Amino acid sequence: MGGEAKTLGKSIQKARKNAGLTQQELCERIDVSYSTLAKIERGAIAAPSVFTVHAICDATGTTIDALLRGAGVDTKGPQPSKKTSKSGVKFVYFDVNGVLVRFFHAAFSALSEESGQPIDAVESTFWHYNDAVCRGDMSIEDFNEALATRLDLPALDWRDYYEKAVEVLPQMIELLKWTAEHYKVGLLTNIMPGQLDRMIAAGLLPNITYDAIIDSSVVGSIKPEEGIYESAQAASGVAPDEILFIDDSRANLMAAEHLGWRVTWFDDYRAEASAQRIKDSLEF
Repeated sequence: MGGEAKTLGKSIQKARKNAGLTQQELCERIDVSYSTLAKIERGAIAAPSVFTVHAICDATGTTIDALLRGAGVDTKGPQPSKKTSKSGVKFVYFDVNGVLVRFFHAAFSALSEESGQPIDAVESTFWHYNDAVCRGDMSIEDFNEALATRLDLPALDWRDYYEKAVEVLPQMIELLKWTAEHYKVGLLTNIMPGQLDRMIAAGLLPNITYDAIIDSSVVGSIKPEEGIYESAQAASGVAPDEILFIDDSRANLMAAEHLGWRVTWFDDYRAEASAQRIKDSLEF
């Protein structure tokens, strides 16, 4: 195993201990197995996923820079130059569901057919628990068990249905990649534990360098609650009016705008036109 992996593992271990967390407590916060975290800390995993590293930072109250400095990586050296738009934007946050991928209503149809339950009953059951699991108050295992029980199914993993049903919006994926070349970028999403890692592994999200990943199940707050925006603001490292937030929910956008952010509504029914409008607004 390489020296870089070992030093990164030690840096992660130090951040965990500084936060007063045991390995098991950190595992529960970031939804990884105990064996995986143990391997990361001892350097047996050469390149932990970007989402896992960001989740560790969120859970331990540290930053990517601090973690890398602890691993002996020079974060002060030459960095790729980033732009500032004519309107003053330096950092762009993208929502995931409804912006980078089209929402998952087809998954409800699949569960309805499999369970024999009306689709409105499936949706009602799902939304009854969704906020709790996305906020991290409920584990994905408990969510799956509750959903299966209510639908009278022996067992299920919601994430499997989601990943089969979700539709990637190629215009926005390309916009995300373009934006990452010129600006600092991040993901700001209400999401279930472990879902981001699964999405990148499945090719549903690009494996690029994100400057911040704000996963609701890690930070313990969901949009449009103020706490999740406070976490995102701190992670961005820029002023509120230098952030552009792209979301398909007007309630989420209004909450961000209230904090001084710039916001843009994405219309997934007019994905190509919306993507071009956003790109035009980021002219530099």
